[in-house]
Amino acid sequence: MRMIRTTLLYIIKDGKILLAEKKRGFGAGKLNGVGGKIEPGESEVQGMLRECREEIGVTPINLEQRAVLHFDLFYKGEKEKEDTYVFVASDYSGELVESEEMKPSWYDINKLPFERMFSDDELWLNSLIEGKIFEANVVMDENFNTTSFDIDYKN
Repeated sequence: MRMIRTTLLYIIKDGKILLAEKKRGFGAGKLNGVGGKIEPGESEVQGMLRECREEIGVTPINLEQRAVLHFDLFYKGEKEKEDTYVFVASDYSGELVESEEMKPSWYDINKLPFERMFSDDELWLNSLIEGKIFEANVVMDENFNTTSFDIDYKN
C-alpha cells in the first residue's frame, strides 16, 4: 500500500475562501484548496508553499496549520494512505493566476459549493473556517465517497 504526504491550503479573506478547480489528474473537475504531494526532503510548509506558487502563482501570508487529515482511499484502483496537512492563510502576496492544473476563484464562506467538492469536505471544512484545530480520519471508497469519518478537536 502506498503512503504519501500532501498539503492543502485555504486562503480566507474578507468573508471569502479561495477554492481552485482541478483541471487534470487526481480530483479533476472538483473544487478544492491548493496543494499536493510533499517532495522528499521538504517539510509540510515548504511543500505547501511550493505547490501554492506552482498552482496559483501566489505566496500565502499569515499561515497557520490547523488540521491533519488521515485518508484511507483508492487512487487509480490501488489502496493508498495519505496524510494531508491543512493550512489556512489570511492573505497572500503576488497575483493570482490560472495554471495548467488549477483555476482559482473566490467563494462566500457561507455558501460553499460542496456539491462540486470531495464528499468529506462538508464534514470538516466549516470547522477549519471557524478556527478549530483538529485531526480527522477519512475512509473513502473507489468513487471517493466517504464511508467513514471521525474527528478529534484539539482546541
